[in-house]
Amino acid sequence: MKEYYVYILASRKDGVLYIGVTGDLLKRIYQHQQGAIEGFTKKYQVKKLVYFESCNNINVCLNREKQLKAWRRDWKVALIEANNPNWNDLSDGLYN
Repeated sequence: MKEYYVYILASRKDGVLYIGVTGDLLKRIYQHQQGAIEGFTKKYQVKKLVYFESCNNINVCLNREKQLKAWRRDWKVALIEANNPNWNDLSDGLYN
C-alpha cells in the first residue's frame, strides 16, 4: 500500500513555515534541502523538516494539508512543539 506524507518545513525555530504533501518524503525533503525546487522554500531557505505525518490515502493527506494551512500560526507551532519541542531537523533520522 502506498504511503503519503504531510510535512512542515521551517527555516529555523519560530521561523518561516512551509506545509506540503508528498508520496516520497525522503526525495522531497532532499529536493527542498538542495534548493532543487524553485519557489517559496528556496527563496526563504526553508529546509528543516520539523513535523510530518503519514497516511495511506492521498485525499486524506491533501485534506490534512489544507486544514493545516488554514490553521493560525500559533496552532502550527503548538503542533510542532508537541512532537518536536526543540525543532530538531527530523530528516537527519530519515537518511540513517
